[in-house]
Amino acid sequence: MSVSPMKKNSGIVFNIQRYSIHDGPGIRTNVFLKGCPLECRWCSNPESQLSKPELAYNDNKCIGTQDCSWCKKACQYGAIHDSDTGKVRIDRDACQQCFACVEVCPSKALHTFGKVMTVNEVLKTVEADNIFYARSGGGLTLSGGEPLSQGDFAFELIKEAKKRRIDATVETCGYVDWSQLERIAPYLKTILYDIKSMDDAKHKEYTGVSNKVILENFVKLRNQFPHLHILVRTPVVPGFNDSEADIAAIVDFLKDMPNVSLEILPYHRMGQQKYGYLGRDYKMADVKLSEEKTKVLREIANTV
Repeated sequence: MSVSPMKKNSGIVFNIQRYSIHDGPGIRTNVFLKGCPLECRWCSNPESQLSKPELAYNDNKCIGTQDCSWCKKACQYGAIHDSDTGKVRIDRDACQQCFACVEVCPSKALHTFGKVMTVNEVLKTVEADNIFYARSGGGLTLSGGEPLSQGDFAFELIKEAKKRRIDATVETCGYVDWSQLERIAPYLKTILYDIKSMDDAKHKEYTGVSNKVILENFVKLRNQFPHLHILVRTPVVPGFNDSEADIAAIVDFLKDMPNVSLEILPYHRMGQQKYGYLGRDYKMADVKLSEEKTKVLREIANTV
C-alpha cells in the first residue's frame, strides 16, 4: 500500500492552500502530499496520484513554436514536438521527467506538479497564519493524495506542528498500514476519514482497491482512540454511491459510534482541466449530481 518514501524530514508536496475553512475546524492551511494507493475515477487532484514530481503542460500559455522553441532544444530525449495547432506536443512515453524544459519555458506553460520540501519549509509557511489559527481554532491539515503514503514525513510534520503549538489534522482514505494511523492518532483531535462505499465490488471497480482495509482501520481507530473526533467524508459520485441505499449503508455502519460525524461532498469536476495538463483522459466528464438528490442524501447523512 505504501508509495516510495522520502527521507523522514523531507517529502514531495504539490500544493499548499491557505485560508481553508472546509478541511477541519477553524481556518486551516492545507498541505497536499503526493502519492495515493487509490485510483478513483473522479479524482479532483490527479497530480496527487503518483509519488514523484510530474511534468504538466498548459497549451493555453504556450507562446508557440514560431516564436519560441526553447523547450524543444532543452529536451535531450526528443519528447517535445511541433503540433498542428502551432503549439508544442509532449510525447509522454518518451518524456523522462527531467524538467529541463520547465527551466527554460518563458511563459510557464510547462511546469511541475510536486517539489521536495523539508518539514521546516512546510511549517514556515503554515506558521505565517498563526494568528488565524488562534482565533478560529484552526491549524494544519495534511491532505493529498493520501498523506500517509509518505508516512514518515507526515508523522514528522504532525509531531513538529504539535511542538510549535499548531493543531494538526489529517485527511486519509484509510487504505494504509494500521501502524501509520496508530502512531499519528495520539497527536490529533480530529481526523478526516473518507468512506466512499460499503459495497466492496463497487469500491474495487471505481477506486481500484477493496474497502476491507479501510473499514477495518476505521473500527480500530474508533476503538483504540475514543477521544478522537472522526469526521467521515463521503464524495457522492453519480453511478457509484448516489442512491439513498448507498448513503444509508454508511449511516448504518457508523450508527452508535461515539464522536463520529458524516459529511456529504457533492460531485464536482473542478479538477478536470488538470487531467489535460498531465496528458490523461478524464473518465467522468459527462456525469452530474442534482441539487435535489444532494439535499435528500444530506438529510440521510445527518441521522448519524
